[in-house]
Amino acid sequence: MNLDSKFIVGRLAERIDVTDDLAVFRIKPEEACHFIAGQYATLGVVRDGKVIERAYSVASSPYEPLLEFFIELVPDGRLTPSLFDLRAGDTLSVRRRFSGRFVLDTTSKTHHLMAATVTGIAPFTSILRTYAVDAEAGRTAPMTFTVLHGASRSWELGTYRMEMEELQKRVPNLTYVPTISRCMEDSEWRGELGRVEDVLRKHADALPLEESHLSAYLCGHPQMIENARGVLLRSRVAPERIHSEKYFTL
Repeated sequence: MNLDSKFIVGRLAERIDVTDDLAVFRIKPEEACHFIAGQYATLGVVRDGKVIERAYSVASSPYEPLLEFFIELVPDGRLTPSLFDLRAGDTLSVRRRFSGRFVLDTTSKTHHLMAATVTGIAPFTSILRTYAVDAEAGRTAPMTFTVLHGASRSWELGTYRMEMEELQKRVPNLTYVPTISRCMEDSEWRGELGRVEDVLRKHADALPLEESHLSAYLCGHPQMIENARGVLLRSRVAPERIHSEKYFTL
C-alpha cells in the first residue's frame, strides 16, 4: 500500500465478529500512534485509486500496541463493506493525526457519567482502560465513573459488557449498567430494561447531577444523545458539563 505522509499503514491483526453486522477490529499500525483516550482515528481503504475514509472512535488505550475499534456494518455504506471484507493480514490506511475533544474532563471533575449506545462504548473503553493503568501506577487522582450502555439485545453489547464487568474489579468506583430495549427478543436477560435515556432517568436521583464536580458524556445514536441531554438539563446539569459525540446524523 503506497500512501503519502499523512497516513500510516495498518494491518488487520484480528477481527472478532459479535453479530453479523458488529465486529471488533484490532489493527497493528506499522508506526507508533499517539492519541488521547477518547479520540478517534480515520481509517481508510484504497478503492479505484482513491482512499475511502471514515472516522471511528478508538477503543484501545494509548498504552496498547494494537488499535481497537468496535464497528457496525452499514450494508450500503461507502467504507464498512470494504472493512468487513478484510481478512487478517490485509492492509488499510490510518491517518497519522488522531482527533477529537471527546476526552476525560479532569478540570475539577471527579465523577464522570457516561452513556452509550452499542458501538458508542468505544471511547469510554479507551478512557477506562487508560485510567485503570494510571490508577494502578499511582499516576492519577481517584475518580468515580458511572457507565450506562444500551443496545436492542444483550449480544449487541459485544465483548465490552464482559470487559466493563471485569474493569469494575480494577476500578473500585466504577459502576457499569447495561440495558436492552427489546426484551421480547432476549428472554434470558435479567438486567435493566429500556433505552439508555430511560435508565438514566431512573438512576438520576442517585447521581450528583447538580454538583459541579460531575461531567456527563453521551456517545452513539443521535436520538439517545438528544433525549439524554434533555434528561440532564432538566436535572440541572449545566450545558457546559455535557459532552457528546454523535456517530451519524438522522
